[in-house]
Amino acid sequence: MYYLKTFVESVRIPPSLFGLKLDKAALQILREKYERTVAKEQGIIVSLHEARVKSKGRIIQGDGAAYFDVEYDALVFTPQINEVIVGEVTELLEFGAFVRMGPIDGLVHVSQVADDFFSYDKKKEALVGKQSKQTIKKGDLVKAKIATVSLKDSVANSKIALTMRPDGFGKIK
Repeated sequence: MYYLKTFVESVRIPPSLFGLKLDKAALQILREKYERTVAKEQGIIVSLHEARVKSKGRIIQGDGAAYFDVEYDALVFTPQINEVIVGEVTELLEFGAFVRMGPIDGLVHVSQVADDFFSYDKKKEALVGKQSKQTIKKGDLVKAKIATVSLKDSVANSKIALTMRPDGFGKIK
């Protein structure tokens, strides 16, 4: 689920950015530091918006930069267990399908595709159901439910497991 959250922190603005308005300089620094990162308590920080400088600058002796207290808004993706998502299949492998859900892909293991035995068919480049003959291919839209979430230090190291087994889930026709 996406949330718009507000954060406050002290931001170091170097002299090279003193020509910009303080709000814009602070937003530039914060974007470089936080966009497309994981904050374990918050989720995946997708983008930052509207920084507001809330203090007079502080200068530390020997450092030419100025420090300001800044309040800023962040669009955060926080996957929730049992949340229903609709996403596109981005990759198929022998063990399952990766489904794009915003800024991260989740994995639907072959055992969680449906109440049928699915296996990967290299010729068709699809997961195929043994009894139903149903296929899941790259580019298909699917409805799935988040089963587990493991947010780590980066998006690449984070893992989300999905299931499409309950009735009403699976490939969208």
